[in-house]
Amino acid sequence: MTRVGLVGASGYTGAELARILCNHPHVELTVATSRQHAGKPLSEVFPHLRGKVDLVCEDVVADALMDRADLFFLAVPHKTAMGLVPSFLAAGKKVVDLSADFRIRDAAVYEAWYQPHSAVQYLSEAVYGLPELYRDQVAKARLVANPGCYPTSVILALAPLLKAGVIDPATLVVDSKSGVSGAGRGASVGSLYCEMGEGFKAYKVGEHRHTPEIEQEISQLAGKPVVISFTPHLLPMSRGILSTIYAGLREGHDEGMIRTLYEDFYRREAFVRICPAGDFPATQFVRGSNCCDIGFKVDRRTGRIVIVSAIDNLVKGAAGQAVQNMNLLCGLPEGEGLGQAPLFP
Repeated sequence: MTRVGLVGASGYTGAELARILCNHPHVELTVATSRQHAGKPLSEVFPHLRGKVDLVCEDVVADALMDRADLFFLAVPHKTAMGLVPSFLAAGKKVVDLSADFRIRDAAVYEAWYQPHSAVQYLSEAVYGLPELYRDQVAKARLVANPGCYPTSVILALAPLLKAGVIDPATLVVDSKSGVSGAGRGASVGSLYCEMGEGFKAYKVGEHRHTPEIEQEISQLAGKPVVISFTPHLLPMSRGILSTIYAGLREGHDEGMIRTLYEDFYRREAFVRICPAGDFPATQFVRGSNCCDIGFKVDRRTGRIVIVSAIDNLVKGAAGQAVQNMNLLCGLPEGEGLGQAPLFP
C-alpha cells in the first residue's frame, strides 16, 4: 500500500484528489494539510467526504511530513510549490505538483508570465505529466509537473495533427470555455453567483498564463516554435472545459484520413475518446470522469479543420490526471482508481 500525502487539501482540486484517492485500492491517504482549516476534519470542510475520509487537516511544515507518506501531491498556489519541492525531493519522496511552477522548462519564460523562480535547478528534471505523450518519462521520474486544465484540452486535441504535419501551426486559434471551479475556491467578486449567473464572458484576453504552457508543448509536437491566439471564457457552470480549435488544413487530407489519424494515435489510450462522425463533445458527457472527448469537422469552404475537445477541469484537467501520474510513478496500473463513468445528467 502506497502512502500519499495531500498538501493543500482545502481547494476544489484538493477535494477532488481526496474523493478519487479514498476509493483507490492501492493507496492510503495519510495526511492532508490546510492552514485555513487546521484542526477540522476534512469531511467537515467537504461534507461529501463523510464516511470516506477521516483525516483531520493540519497546518504543518514540510519537514514534519516526510515520514508520513511516500508520495506527495502539491495542490498549492504557484510560488508556494517551488518552495516545497526541494525539501520533498531531498528526503527521497516523489512529488506530483499541480501548480504551474515546474511546467515551463525555460525559467525566463516562466518568470515573464508568473514570478521569479527559486528552484530553477529542478526545471530540467521535472517531467510534464501528460501521460498520453510522456508516459515513459513519467514512470521514471521523481517530480511530475501536472498540466494545466486548458492546456490538457488543447494539447490532446492537437497532438495527432501536429505530429503528422497535416495542419499549419501558424494558423492556430484556440477558443476555450471553463466552469467557475477553474478559478479556485477563494472568494472573488468575479465568481459570485450574481456576477456569473446567466452570463458568459471572455477574460484574460491575450494574456492568460496557460498560453506559454500550450505553446511549449505544441511547439514540441510541431518540431518548431508555434505562437497561438488563445482566448478563455467563463461559463455559469461548476465544472467542465470545452475547447474549440481552428487550424488551416494542408492540401491532400480528407475527413476519413484525419479520423484514421486520431484513431490510430489514441487507439490504446483509455481516457481519450474520439467522437463518431457528426458528433461533438459536450461537457456534460465527461463530468466527473478522467475522459477527454475529441471531435472534429473539416470545413472545405474555408480550408480549415475545427476540433472540439471536452474535459472535466477538476479531473482530467487536474486531480484525475494527477492520480494517473501517481499510478505511473508507483508502478501501478495507469487507470487504477479512475475507471468511473462520467456523471449524467
